[in-house]
Amino acid sequence: MERTLAQAAAQLGLTRPKLVALMREKDLLKGNLPAYPTRDKEYLRVKDGQWFHETFGMQYSQSTRVRQPGIRWLAEQLGIDLPAIPADRRDVA
Repeated sequence: MERTLAQAAAQLGLTRPKLVALMREKDLLKGNLPAYPTRDKEYLRVKDGQWFHETFGMQYSQSTRVRQPGIRWLAEQLGIDLPAIPADRRDVA
């Protein structure tokens, strides 16, 4: 499962702007894209998007997505304590 930076920020207990600022400070982002896409490919990915605009033709965009293992990795990189994962009580007899 992949998350947007806003979704990842919420999971880390931050706002998106705060997460982006911290990631830039730690040299994990350049602009809004991963600074080292090859090195961090297990945790972050660039999502390519495109759409057609009637006046300007094809438009292209790129955004950063955080992969599932990237949440814990980001917390470690940024020195954030993750909230405890609640225990799964479904199999209690």
